[in-house]
Amino acid sequence: KSLEKKGYKNPTPIQKAAIPELMLGRDLLGQAQTGTGKTAAFALPIIEKLENNKDLSAKVLVMTPTRELATQVADSFKNYSSESSNLITIAIYGGTDFRNQISALKRKTDVVVGTPGRIMDHIRQGTFKIKNISCLVLDEADEMLKMGFLEDIEWIIDKLPEHKQMVLFSATMPDEIKK
Repeated sequence: KSLEKKGYKNPTPIQKAAIPELMLGRDLLGQAQTGTGKTAAFALPIIEKLENNKDLSAKVLVMTPTRELATQVADSFKNYSSESSNLITIAIYGGTDFRNQISALKRKTDVVVGTPGRIMDHIRQGTFKIKNISCLVLDEADEMLKMGFLEDIEWIIDKLPEHKQMVLFSATMPDEIKK
């Protein structure tokens, strides 16, 4: 119903390729230019898999290079899941009140979208419980590398559970991302 309301009729090529793989729980490295529907390509299967999540802690972490993109991706998750009464998405990033983010993280949360620095802050403070993260998405992975986030991303990945679905979307595919 959410997709009908948005006027979506047919999937884009990246969506056709990615959604079946993500529904099967496979790791994915997706390359497509901006504006091709990458966010829907990863958000829709994640929403579908989380539809009946009763757990209070976050299951999905989406990392983005900027707070603007974090807000945009979180809004997309909220729009795509508008027909679900159960799915909660929050955005965490620098430049906003840390206490409000702590409060949001204490409530039921399914998807956390944020920037690497603020995600690290919450992990270090113990305010973002990551033991139940089952899927990590790096959106605009190439931009995160250009901005110097590689070490931060590696630090976060090292803290996450060993068994998780890894999803990387990028407009370009530098060797560091493939590795």
